Amino acid sequence: MRHEVILSAEVERDIDDVVQHVAENDGLAHAERVPAGIERACSGLADMPDRGNRPKELASVGIREYREVHFKPYRVIYQVIAKRVVIHCVLDGRRDMQSQLQRRLLR
Repeated sequence: MRHEVILSAEVERDIDDVVQHVAENDGLAHAERVPAGIERACSGLADMPDRGNRPKELASVGIREYREVHFKPYRVIYQVIAKRVVIHCVLDGRRDMQSQLQRRLLR
């Protein structure tokens, strides 16, 4: 049974920031491929929302309602709520994830 995949407004900003960063550091050609890769990672959750693992930074403090999939090095953090998959953030996995997740999800 398909789930509806919903991107929060913050995710759109996350993707824009990632594209800008990649364009500045790796070139425009590489940056243009990033949104499609992230979109594939997100859209695949419509059919298999439970396939993602629990982010270790959250699981270690007892928070288990979030999951993640990867478009390396980016981590797509989401939550399954009924028949919806809510994408909360797309974060660079090379950065301090504990701080990023606390700031974005645990407000």
